[in-house]
Amino acid sequence: MPDSSTPKRAMVIVAHPDDAEFTMAGTAALWAAAGAAVCYVVCTRGDRGSNDPDVTPWALARLRDAEQRAAAAILGVQEVVVLDHPDGTLEPTLALRCDLTREMRRFRPEVVLTGDPTVHFYGGGYLNHPDHRAAASAALDAVFPSAETRYIFPELLAAGLEPHRVQAVYIHGSPEPNTWIDIAPVIETKIRALQAHQSQVGGFPVEAWIRGMAEEEGRPRGLAAAEAYRVIVINGASQG
Repeated sequence: MPDSSTPKRAMVIVAHPDDAEFTMAGTAALWAAAGAAVCYVVCTRGDRGSNDPDVTPWALARLRDAEQRAAAAILGVQEVVVLDHPDGTLEPTLALRCDLTREMRRFRPEVVLTGDPTVHFYGGGYLNHPDHRAAASAALDAVFPSAETRYIFPELLAAGLEPHRVQAVYIHGSPEPNTWIDIAPVIETKIRALQAHQSQVGGFPVEAWIRGMAEEEGRPRGLAAAEAYRVIVINGASQG
């Protein structure tokens, strides 16, 4: 199993405010408590995430930004970057990949955490949002080859952003995990962070859902609460 020790710097890339709290926030909280610098990059403002006719997209974006930053503070996440790509119709464009490459070269994380771009559904009751897949696809393409290859996106070089090699990617939601992070010490923190997103989870049984998912993810390794990942360690060999 790949090494799951605490990195010095980690970047979490998701599509919407609240995505990380539903999925990878336990790992973020655990690593932050151990001294890691953790950065969130949220690809959209989440401004389409409501069916309430009395809430404008502009107002919702402001609210969700505040909720995300409150959740990050609970987790100990050092920095939150919110991009302005289209919510609900996100695509893994070169523009998105360039933005993510810029953030990787700027923050210089050892590891990047994101979702699995290949998964369209889970079980018999959940269709994976296309924005989730798009964000994850662009994130992995930014890790390799873009972040580490000097002459991809030369405008980043012109801005003084030198290439950066990410050491590993942690892919959450993979049907073939190979690493389990024990989040039992921080599960209450994860629950509180998700509860900060009241525009999205008001009335939702947050605590029961988080505990149930953590128990399910930990079961293969006998852990009471875990987040499971497919970890790909990027070594020094040429990849193409």
